[in-house]
Amino acid sequence: MLDFTWAAAGPIATKVLSDYGAEVVKIESTSHPDGTRIGGPFKDNVVGFNRSGCFNQWNTGKYSILLNIRNPKGLETAKKLAAWADIVVENFSGGTITRIGLGYEELKKINPGIIMLSSCMMGQTGPYAAHPGLGPMLTALSGFNQITGWPDKLPVGPSGAYTDFIGPRFTVLAIIAALDYRRRTGKGQYLDLAQYETSVHFMAPVLLDYLVNRRVTDREGNRLSYAAPHGAYQCQGVDRWCAIAVFTDKEWNSFCKVIGNPDWTQDVKFSTLLARKENEDELDKLVNEWTMNYSAEDVMHLMQAAGVAAGVLQNGQDLQDKDPQLKHRHLYWNLKHPEVGEYHALRPDFLLSKSPYEIKRAPLQGEHNEYVLREILGMSDEEIAELVIEGALE
Repeated sequence: MLDFTWAAAGPIATKVLSDYGAEVVKIESTSHPDGTRIGGPFKDNVVGFNRSGCFNQWNTGKYSILLNIRNPKGLETAKKLAAWADIVVENFSGGTITRIGLGYEELKKINPGIIMLSSCMMGQTGPYAAHPGLGPMLTALSGFNQITGWPDKLPVGPSGAYTDFIGPRFTVLAIIAALDYRRRTGKGQYLDLAQYETSVHFMAPVLLDYLVNRRVTDREGNRLSYAAPHGAYQCQGVDRWCAIAVFTDKEWNSFCKVIGNPDWTQDVKFSTLLARKENEDELDKLVNEWTMNYSAEDVMHLMQAAGVAAGVLQNGQDLQDKDPQLKHRHLYWNLKHPEVGEYHALRPDFLLSKSPYEIKRAPLQGEHNEYVLREILGMSDEEIAELVIEGALE
């Protein structure tokens, strides 16, 4: 696979394939480095192209070659790699890869069976196709920011580039489908994936509400129109919280039993869902008075044992060091890196019973120049030296 992707939405998808055994050659550049190489967070807060946690997380198992594709010799080398590859993936803004000279129509002349996937924000056609951008902008365009936050405050949006973690799942499925098509027909194809459209899929309830009721969904904070109590409640400890959601009368009765059936639970103000919604501020205060006497984990286990939905608001330390479920399923792999030492990387988020995976560390920038040119393309020392002299290698 030839990987022209950068940032997150592209590399996360190609990481899945490399973890499951695909030979992925990542084309990089020192003049225009992958944003995650320079964006951190960095090990020990020391900035360096090879020290970024994000890059090392999302590029496991790949080969890295520093190639100047705006140089004629560099472009020629990229085309040779495309002739070798089964799949080419890129996530530049719409039309960029074609203008460079590596579009699908050009590559299929070199490799008729090539599968090429472009995963840009807007897709390759339409009035916004050429718009560049990153995940934080796309979360706003997709509608997530409008529904995230409190009714009396400005939109805040989800943390980080939320949509960057939606598109890759579609990307992997599309590539697998194209590989199956080629297996059956012998034909390659071009896949035009708009991250915008994959993200809008996750807004289906909002779209349906508008389509059916002509109602524009707005920010509700932690509340939900058909549940009460419904929110994050403070627990013992510093900044420890547990989310609780009660939807039915049966769940309300179970909730009341868990907290000891205090007198206020028998008040007519809380006897029905409608009544609880009308008195939700008071209800939340009373629930908080109970949860503050317990750890977040205890609240979660007590509620779940009674059939009431509840979950600890876990932070990074919880996810990394404490969560027994993630440890049991070996989500985190310990890898050794020449510059950052030991670090943890995530395995694929699905397990295949007949296809093993292997997690290898992310590459240093340009680490595999010689391997790719010599072993994959079969170039001689003289040919490689010429690329260096011509400025095709960075």
